[in-house]
Amino acid sequence: MRLFRYCRFAPLLIIVVLVSCKQRSTAEFISVKAPIVALTHIRVIDGSGRPTKEDQTIIIESGRITSIGPTADVSVPASATSLDLSGHTAVPGLVGMHNHLFYETGSTTYVNAPESFAPLYLAAGVTTIRTAGALTLSNDLAVKRSVENGELAGPKIHLSSPYIDQVGGKVLTPETLTKAVNDWADQGVTSFKIYENITLAELRSLVDAAHKRGLKVTGHPCAIGFREAARAGIDNLEHGLAVDTEFFPKKKADTCPPRSEWLPHLAYIDVTSEPVQNMIQELVQRRVAVTSTLAIFEAFVTETFELDSRMKDVLTEDAYANCVSRLAEYKADPRWSRVWEVVLKKEMQFEREFVKAGGLLMMGVDPTGWGGVLAGFGDQRGLELLVKAGFSSEDAIRIGTLNGAIFLGEADRIGTLEASKQADIVIVRGNPASNISAIREVQMVFKDGVGYDPAKLIESVRGLVGES
Repeated sequence: MRLFRYCRFAPLLIIVVLVSCKQRSTAEFISVKAPIVALTHIRVIDGSGRPTKEDQTIIIESGRITSIGPTADVSVPASATSLDLSGHTAVPGLVGMHNHLFYETGSTTYVNAPESFAPLYLAAGVTTIRTAGALTLSNDLAVKRSVENGELAGPKIHLSSPYIDQVGGKVLTPETLTKAVNDWADQGVTSFKIYENITLAELRSLVDAAHKRGLKVTGHPCAIGFREAARAGIDNLEHGLAVDTEFFPKKKADTCPPRSEWLPHLAYIDVTSEPVQNMIQELVQRRVAVTSTLAIFEAFVTETFELDSRMKDVLTEDAYANCVSRLAEYKADPRWSRVWEVVLKKEMQFEREFVKAGGLLMMGVDPTGWGGVLAGFGDQRGLELLVKAGFSSEDAIRIGTLNGAIFLGEADRIGTLEASKQADIVIVRGNPASNISAIREVQMVFKDGVGYDPAKLIESVRGLVGES
């Protein structure tokens, strides 16, 4: 029995187009590689949420940060390769928690995009990703191996399963789910992604099997609500309130209602109301994390949405033309856009309330929808939208770095800039603390102490994204 299908926001037939992952060396993209590196006179946003620090120096040795502090107090070894980074800011490498290795090029077509998306993530400062749903697991495994072998420039990759969903209404038995979990876990999968039609009983079976392996379950439920999913033991919920159907008055048990029916109702939900606040409290109490994907939701506000100007350089001509024509089509009929505009504001408010209540909010790009959001660029936009939602720049960066590391169990190695941690560092021109859009001005990306040139990474995929 097939355990998964791929379906986003409409019940459409999906044509999968595979793209091979060519082997190459990453050496051409490396701009700094030395036994000891000193980043001097640099502003630091360390990922903890604490205030920005001025005029700092960071010492990198053997891939790790060995010292970080005020420039006047940090001794720079005589043998260090020293970079004066006045006017620049260091932030931790982003930890993308909903970051696919495929791209939507049309209403019925998705393409695996390993050779383009891996470099794009790294170029944008994303040094760690969780795939949060595989289109083709063998493809994602190949990408992970290529990155780890130094054949492909890209982030560290935590693998998720293919989408686990009912196909044709066939019930997924505990035995089938347990076998799938064990098979995928043996291949290196560390989280399992449920999708819209999974029932409560099926989720319970899946969680039981995953937790027995010490692994986690995340998902985009619809047939079940967030509170039901939390009670069943799910570890992470994707997207937030904008996909939670439990407040739809006509909701039937274990049935995913049509989006065209429940989404307009969601626009009228009061986030401060007792039912929504109770849901938030239950998620927090049960330690269920939420992944913010504001960039993909903004793309559905098509009446005002504009394509990132950088997309034209990296998309194929056909893929870019498709984006332009589809956006023009959506702009011509703004009715759904206006619903999404309200829903986006509700989602932003929900995320603030969730964090205020003590919830673990993470961030990811989810480069799907209709093709208007890309790997890397969309991660940067996600940070901008978190600030627009009301978070400080320091808190937004924590959401996009440390919080993901905490969920992955990697917070002792990545997620913040501090001594003994891996040197995953993004160098941007300007000050994201005063203008979060400076996060787009990436000048260098260190991954495990090796500095990569973002311009060369982007140039390497020019005109390739969406290639089939």
